[in-house]
Amino acid sequence: MANNQTGIEVLTMTNVFQEGLQRLGLSGELEAAFLRYRQELLEWNTRFNLTAIKDPEEVMTKHFLDSLSLLAIYPQDEATTLLDIGTGPGFPGLPLKMARPRWRVTLVEATNKKVTFLRHMVDVLELEHVEVIHGRAEELGQKAAYRSAFDLVTARAVAALPALLEYCAPYCRVGGAIILPKKGELQDEMAQGKRAAAQVGAVLEADTVVDLPGINDGRRLLTWRQQKRCPEQYPRSGAAMAKRPLG
Repeated sequence: MANNQTGIEVLTMTNVFQEGLQRLGLSGELEAAFLRYRQELLEWNTRFNLTAIKDPEEVMTKHFLDSLSLLAIYPQDEATTLLDIGTGPGFPGLPLKMARPRWRVTLVEATNKKVTFLRHMVDVLELEHVEVIHGRAEELGQKAAYRSAFDLVTARAVAALPALLEYCAPYCRVGGAIILPKKGELQDEMAQGKRAAAQVGAVLEADTVVDLPGINDGRRLLTWRQQKRCPEQYPRSGAAMAKRPLG
């Protein structure tokens, strides 16, 4: 991709993205920052394989708009603490921070090359109050400073619902929200997820279909409310989760 962002490129590439921003009540001024994010992502991807999505149009919809879709059900603009577990090259946490500058965002990622990219993007986009942590969620979740510390916790494309809830609930404050993007047939997974939620102090509050331009593959946002503090034994190790899943 060329480094310069021509008027032709903007017009051919951002119509759907612009419409998505409008649907979410976001300013079109964000467009330039997302173009830069896309440019850096695709350039780094040629060397570090950060994402399987390589088409520039799909980056704008399946990464950026998909990430921003959380604002359709969590529109708060005031200061919010967000934790994004297994963020990869920044999804959904980094786009959410770009749209909500007042939020304090923590990004957790276990793969070093992705952590390097995230720190690079924080510098490039001149974002403040973003913490990038190189580590595993099940280990960080045992540290007192992070337990029950976040208003909003999310994880995208990381694991099945029982494991996702076990990863997320320890970090979520009582009364806070866990929003988990999902797609596909979820009947059995949802049943197990609801049972797992009860074990970690959460309850399903809403199941919302994503309705944004360019996203028509059955994506859903599952919103869970943290009703009480997650028991101290969670999260367990990844091996224990795999061997004895909750629910």
